[in-house]
Amino acid sequence: MNDAIGAQPLWTPNPATVGETRMAQLIAAQRKVNYAALWQWSVDQPEAFWSELWDFCGVVGDKGGTVLRHGDKMPGAQWFPEARLNYAENVLQRRDDGEALVFWGEDKVKRRMTRVELVAEVGRFQQFLRAAGVGEGDRVAGYLPNLPETLIAMLAATALGAIWSSASPDFGVQGVLDRFGQIEPKVLICVDGYWYNGKAVDCLAKNAEIVAEMPSLRQVVVVPYLDSAPDLSGIAHAIGWHELPAVNPKNAPIFKRVAFDHPLFIMFSSGTTGVPKCIVHCHGGVLLQHWKEHQLHSDVRPGDRLFYFTTCGWMMWNWLVSGLGSGATLLLYDGSPFAAGGTVLFDYAAAERMTHFGTSAKFIDAAAKLGLTPGKTHELGALRAMFSTGSPLSPEGFDWVYREIKPDILLASISGGTDIVSCFVLGNPVLPVYRGEIQCRGLGMAVDVFDDTGRSIRGEKGELVCTRPFPAMPVGFWNDPDGKKYHAAYFERFDNIWCHGDFSELTTHDGLIIYGRSDATLNPGGVRIGTAEIYRQVELLPEILEALVIGQDWPPGRHDDVRVVLFVRLRDGEVLDAGLIERIKKQIRDNTTPRHVPSKIVQVQDIPRTKSGKIVELAVRNVVGEQPVKNIEALANPEALEYFRGRPELAS
Repeated sequence: MNDAIGAQPLWTPNPATVGETRMAQLIAAQRKVNYAALWQWSVDQPEAFWSELWDFCGVVGDKGGTVLRHGDKMPGAQWFPEARLNYAENVLQRRDDGEALVFWGEDKVKRRMTRVELVAEVGRFQQFLRAAGVGEGDRVAGYLPNLPETLIAMLAATALGAIWSSASPDFGVQGVLDRFGQIEPKVLICVDGYWYNGKAVDCLAKNAEIVAEMPSLRQVVVVPYLDSAPDLSGIAHAIGWHELPAVNPKNAPIFKRVAFDHPLFIMFSSGTTGVPKCIVHCHGGVLLQHWKEHQLHSDVRPGDRLFYFTTCGWMMWNWLVSGLGSGATLLLYDGSPFAAGGTVLFDYAAAERMTHFGTSAKFIDAAAKLGLTPGKTHELGALRAMFSTGSPLSPEGFDWVYREIKPDILLASISGGTDIVSCFVLGNPVLPVYRGEIQCRGLGMAVDVFDDTGRSIRGEKGELVCTRPFPAMPVGFWNDPDGKKYHAAYFERFDNIWCHGDFSELTTHDGLIIYGRSDATLNPGGVRIGTAEIYRQVELLPEILEALVIGQDWPPGRHDDVRVVLFVRLRDGEVLDAGLIERIKKQIRDNTTPRHVPSKIVQVQDIPRTKSGKIVELAVRNVVGEQPVKNIEALANPEALEYFRGRPELAS
């Protein structure tokens, strides 16, 4: 077993209350002895499991008489082929005076909205969309912060059977055109500007430029966020959100029930190897998968207060908003996670009695480095669960959460992606939490780890795969009529097997360790090394803020071997001298293997990352190898790539 994993769990469910969880109730209802038995049933009998899940979670719609056709095909399986339902109708089932959402825009703006008010606003915006000619299959795009209006627009569009797609306003013009230009939306909703770290960022000029390059647009709606009445004269087809017709009780939302596999969302890959792939997800698959993950794996109950730190360009936003349908109040936040003195998210958690706190491994690492002690400084009595995703959460990250936030909390490291707008492996309220380990494979997800020959392995590192179809698989890619791009993305390596591109290990606890992306996995001397193993050690050193590691083809011009190159960004005032280089190497050597020790360590001023905050090892590898980086617009800080170009340290 991996030596980072403790023999004893960091947390175990309370025997007195674990029976209250929906997961425990499903185990009992199916007369299974434990979660492992339930999971086995869910993958061995997918038709029975997914049909039961539909009923158990209370999906509104017509299920039809058939659960699965072509269940032996990936891709090609058809789920609930006779069903009719609508995602928005399900998410808006509850229409009472309870809070639907709370919004904080840093420490600048605070808003609240009841479920009744939300439904009325959805009806109002839907009337506008219908007047603009939006109907089933049309695309509606949001270029927006994580605002209440974003949620309203998405629900209004998807209720009509239109397809929603979104990007956050920190994307540049080309990045937006690379995405929305492919899907040709009829309506664009954007914002006059946003707050980040206390600074107002104006978006009107960008909006005007984007609209001018998108001939498909019939109407543009601008949400006033910085200014109550922004000047929209420079934006074609534009009206202000405040100019929409008033709420009319007679105009309740219309819910168009569609096929199970009718497109709901178009998501965009954040890779750096070309124009983003447009990944199409469907009404039924998203709804079933999200409700399974919320109600069973995350123990979200009616009245809970669910938060995830995310932008609208990251799949966790889509995941978050589905929580409305499980009876949760959504806690929306936009801006810097370290605004207002660094503690704003924990201020939010305390003020709003947050029950579920979702964030990234990078946030947890940064909070630890800042010396935050939220358990001492904030009242977090309501908090039951914390989620971490985006990159592997280090064992030390687990330690910090249990030491400095709360000892009695479900810490769920989760992993999946935009590709499935959900998780392959995630948390579980009826299982213990082990240090450095994801708790379990998701129900209905036939997750395994394969070696290079396609053999199932345990206790060894290999490729994360899924061996059977599941409803949240993409319907396909947009503008990929023959399905070649879709097949190439997931099914080329192993026939009829989903290969996710994560370098992973199944543990003796039936949990998972994710070591990093397999396509960024290092292979010096033919031995595969996960980048996360190096990051874990390097980021323990106080001088280092963050790091990025690549395999550099060595010798140059050959592609049969690599050497490990580590780039580090240091704290202000620190210098990468011989002493620090040696300490870095010793830290890695002492805690991993000699093969993990970098051949070269190089200081850089910044590290490039995607809009969702993921560092881009492949883009740096291409720059170092003098190969093109095609999709610069996928990066939040593309200028950082220049720090890696032509480095003399890497010439010998």
